[in-house]
Amino acid sequence: MWIGWLEFDLLLGDVRSLKQKRSAVRPVIAELQRRFAVSAAETGSQDLHRRANIGMAAVAADRGHVVDLLDAAERLVAARPEMELLSVRRGLRRSTDD
Repeated sequence: MWIGWLEFDLLLGDVRSLKQKRSAVRPVIAELQRRFAVSAAETGSQDLHRRANIGMAAVAADRGHVVDLLDAAERLVAARPEMELLSVRRGLRRSTDD
């Protein structure tokens, strides 16, 4: 079994409140979950209205499938015009790794 994850650090555009931030972040999380059948959530910077951290994780039997899925998810988030992708941290492990 292969486990892969991404951590996105995002700078949000014209957001002036935490309510507007939620309106920008929730659709991204929902689209990741819908398109890729992954687990995704806001994982940090919750008190900052212009910054967001989103984490996502995927599990599959094939390493190549997980890598392709992570690549596609990163492209999807990077293409969002309402936010700037500042950085992405990526992890990939096999369940038998110590």
